[in-house]
Amino acid sequence: MADTGNQSLAAVYRKQSAPIIIMLVASLGLFLAGLFRPFTVVTKLWIFENEVSVYKGLATLMKEHEYFLFAILLVFTVIFPFVKINCLLALWLKRGLGRERVTRLFGFVASMGKWSMLDVFVVAILVLLLRSGSVASIKIADGLFLFCASVMLTQFASQWTGRIARRHVQASS
Repeated sequence: MADTGNQSLAAVYRKQSAPIIIMLVASLGLFLAGLFRPFTVVTKLWIFENEVSVYKGLATLMKEHEYFLFAILLVFTVIFPFVKINCLLALWLKRGLGRERVTRLFGFVASMGKWSMLDVFVVAILVLLLRSGSVASIKIADGLFLFCASVMLTQFASQWTGRIARRHVQASS
């Protein structure tokens, strides 16, 4: 293999880079759309309808001075996925990442992945709380599907990137 120390992973692994970068860019778009589109539509007393999105939920928590819940939702549902997607993009597109930096950056992404199910847990608790009231019904909306698609695409891209990063590190040793 030629000297790959100054090239990005995308340049070294051209065949795999296009699908992974497309997945990551699509994931970022789906993620951003999922934050602003309604996750659920809550109907109370068969009359009042309220669309709930992550963005609206965060704004409501902040307005009601629920800072702890706001911080948890912000960190695990907004910041972690955003940072993970951008770190994976940097891992693919940044030139000159040495073996140690590739290992550290992917290790960071992998450790973030362990926390990525917490946002699903938070959503499940919110749905359970809303469903527990007999005077309210809840319907899943497109934001939830967009967000879940983003999580899945990111997970696929992360797994694929992990295999390539390990191969890259072994080849450059």
